[in-house]
Amino acid sequence: MTFVITLTTNFFIQTFNHLPTCYEQVTVIFETFENRRQWKGSIYKLVWIDLLVFLLIYYSLNFTYRFALDDTGKELFESVVQYCKLYSTLIPLSFVLGFYVSVVMTRWWNQYTAIPFPDPLAVYVSATVHGQDERGRVMRRTIMRYVCLCVTMMFAMISPRVKKRFPTLDHFIEAGLMHQSEKDIIADLNKKFPNHSKHWLPIVWAASIITRARKEGRIRDDFAVKTMLDELNKFRGQCGLLLSYDMISVPLVYTQVVTLAVYSYFLTTLMGQQWVEGSDYKFDLYFPVFTTLQFFFYVGWLKVAESLINPFGDDDDDFEINWMVDRNLNVSYLIVDEMHHDHPELVRDQYWDEVLPQQLPTTGITTRENQPLPSTANIQVHPKVESDLIGPSSLSKAEELNLMNDMQSGPIMFSAKPGRGSSQTSMGNSVPDSRPMSRTGSVASMFKRLLSREEKPKAEDSQELTQVNVKNPGSAKKLTTEVIEEVDEQTTITSQRSAKESRPTVLGLFGAPPPSEPISVPNSSGNSHSFSRSVYDPFPLSTSAPVTQDDFKDTTDKVSIGSSASEKDEFEELKKKRDEERISRLKLNLLRSTSMVDGGTECDLLLDSNDANEPPSTPRSPASVV
Repeated sequence: MTFVITLTTNFFIQTFNHLPTCYEQVTVIFETFENRRQWKGSIYKLVWIDLLVFLLIYYSLNFTYRFALDDTGKELFESVVQYCKLYSTLIPLSFVLGFYVSVVMTRWWNQYTAIPFPDPLAVYVSATVHGQDERGRVMRRTIMRYVCLCVTMMFAMISPRVKKRFPTLDHFIEAGLMHQSEKDIIADLNKKFPNHSKHWLPIVWAASIITRARKEGRIRDDFAVKTMLDELNKFRGQCGLLLSYDMISVPLVYTQVVTLAVYSYFLTTLMGQQWVEGSDYKFDLYFPVFTTLQFFFYVGWLKVAESLINPFGDDDDDFEINWMVDRNLNVSYLIVDEMHHDHPELVRDQYWDEVLPQQLPTTGITTRENQPLPSTANIQVHPKVESDLIGPSSLSKAEELNLMNDMQSGPIMFSAKPGRGSSQTSMGNSVPDSRPMSRTGSVASMFKRLLSREEKPKAEDSQELTQVNVKNPGSAKKLTTEVIEEVDEQTTITSQRSAKESRPTVLGLFGAPPPSEPISVPNSSGNSHSFSRSVYDPFPLSTSAPVTQDDFKDTTDKVSIGSSASEKDEFEELKKKRDEERISRLKLNLLRSTSMVDGGTECDLLLDSNDANEPPSTPRSPASVV
């Protein structure tokens, strides 16, 4: 057993020692396929190293079982094979790997759609920044150069390819995207604020140029300024979104879980898929065909996710960022300078006389296709169905629902009685007050009123209706059809009525009401030009105010807002008199209180004189009573 272990260990050591040399030789061989575009970006390039290691370990274990182990060792080997084959299915590889690849693919496509292109802004600048002189041209080209500088600086922060092309700010100057003065500004800001990127600074410069062009009159309205500033902010937002994708990647824990799941599964497969004596299949297996295919699928799936998790890297399937840098600057200058206010000559099109082409010409290779038809184009309707069309119903949704419930509960019997110039409709005994209606009235309204009544037929009436319906089961359908036709006829008559035709009113039908009897109104016993004074006034202003007959005259027209001081104001006079009475009462109370304290004769004389002059209606204070 020790000899077998030593032999296996030496075999692995020799194999791994020669792996670098083998790798270089195989790489040289596969470079020819890469030059022919058959190797680049293929699954074979991603998987071949892992597959080679997997097959080497597989055959090492297989040869060890076949030629190096004794009977006891073979039994142990077979037990391990059965154990690995049984429990390898417990690893949820398909679920974990499938969900991971789905997340990576969605993130990969979202990163591509978030890449900003300056084409819309270039069209706005070319259309709104006017001026064929040198200054106008400089403004347009500088705005687009700043935009291309912003996106290139952002690409240099997230893409190794662009970083190798523009490692410093001097390389931007050599490429023509930046001037020395602009580099000095950015370098100065990097010294003051080294913790933040300055890729957004050219966008601020471009916005300042747009504002200056508006002040100089090269942009004719503020709406164009707003449109370009909004496009600049959108462009800056997309650059920030790509930086966010770069800083916030798929969690490393999830990537580790998927990688461990894949490689642990195939480690168990190395033993679980070995051929042993007494296996289910009787033939000797020299090459694991389906195990190799399974390795291609799962490991290739994992390698695809690893290569797409960062689409701005150096992988074969990553985005061509350097091409985008060149393309952005070329297209921007082409739109704002070469094609500025330039378009082909206005000529009549080929179908000027025909207004629109009947059918465009095709070559002999292509075939004319018929016009696509909708799904129900070939469905034919039976003639009887076409003849049974019903006009629009005037009932609401709730009333139609009630009608359907009544129809399902049982047939409804109607009895129509002809009248002079009118039609009368009743429904058994449930409508005892049915009266003839004129033809100008809508049958639908009467039908709704009959169905909306809350009264229900009595049990006897219900039994009678049931017996009648049993005797004549086809009458319900016939009468229902007649009612629907009557409703349709009334709707047609109403719709054909002239718009100028007057609608019937109550006065037109019954005439004006007779005049009422005169009502006797009692007169006052005084002057005929004055009204009675016996109106109840719960809060009189003052009993001392004089009341004359002039006070009851109608002075509404004489009252004006903001009148002069010379006019007589009765309210002010009344207020003045009440203030004088209140002051006099205060004086009397003060004199009486003083007389009680001092006992002076002068105060008593004043009190006596005041009491003599005081009117009888004035109330006395409690102190004077004492």
